[in-house]
Amino acid sequence: MLTYLWVLWCAARIRAGESWRSEDGTAVEKVILTAIFAALAIAVGAIIVAKVTAKASSLNLN
Repeated sequence: MLTYLWVLWCAARIRAGESWRSEDGTAVEKVILTAIFAALAIAVGAIIVAKVTAKASSLNLN
């Protein structure tokens, strides 16, 4: 029983190590994707602010 648990433990450690090593480029990809989404969010925010400001400027308060 102890040998069986030891084999399972070693297999889990090997799999965890392999999956960690196989994801080398993911940190760079995540940074790039985060930058792209942040730029898109800023662009959408700027468009919304411009449209709301234009609409508010066109209102006649008299």
